[in-house]
Amino acid sequence: MEIRGPLVLPGRREDIELETLDGLTLVGELALPLEAEPAATLVTLHPLPTAGGFMDSHILRKAAARLPALADLAVLRFNTRGTTSPRGTSEGAFDGGRAEAFDLAAAMDFVRERGLPRPWLLGWSFGTEIAIKFGRDHSVEGIILLSPPLHRATPEEVAAWAGDPRRVIALVPEFDDYLRPEEAAERFSHIPHAVLISVEGGKHLWVGESQTRRVLTEIVAAVNPDALPLPDEWHGLTRA
Repeated sequence: MEIRGPLVLPGRREDIELETLDGLTLVGELALPLEAEPAATLVTLHPLPTAGGFMDSHILRKAAARLPALADLAVLRFNTRGTTSPRGTSEGAFDGGRAEAFDLAAAMDFVRERGLPRPWLLGWSFGTEIAIKFGRDHSVEGIILLSPPLHRATPEEVAAWAGDPRRVIALVPEFDDYLRPEEAAERFSHIPHAVLISVEGGKHLWVGESQTRRVLTEIVAAVNPDALPLPDEWHGLTRA
């Protein structure tokens, strides 16, 4: 069958809870390959919750549904403080990208405790701000930024990655609502090793299967390129 839309490929999926240093419980899910050990781990950071972002925002949901099977990746998703999804509601209240530092720290504690390999931060929109602002404090191989608006991350916080050898990869849609490729090139110019990928025809929300496949391909190209090319069809069981 064609791999598209809500199709869920085989994997081991577990509802989890994260405990923050300031005493909150966050809800989430860990998706693992069905049989193989994961080659790497995606710690996902969702779009702005006050604008409808949550752990099930479609690119993150599809990454968890597909990439454990297609690319042997572990995918950790969770609702930041005060955010609700079908999985449940995380305790606390949205703090505009400040106390969310504790949420990321709780996720990275979980990664370490479970021994999940080669963690990367995968942020989308608001989630990119969290990755930029606080990602350098954690043991990650790099950050992947989908539609970075650079509203909350200051120029100083962006430039701080210039002195950090870890990889910085940004996917910038041609028709983004907040930051388009030309401006993104200027804003990220202080990070010599940053890789900016301009996505022709792309929009902030990455709507449509072609954009989903482009985003997932670029993620896998960064994290586990041996798994490329990603197939368009699945020959086997689903929803394991």
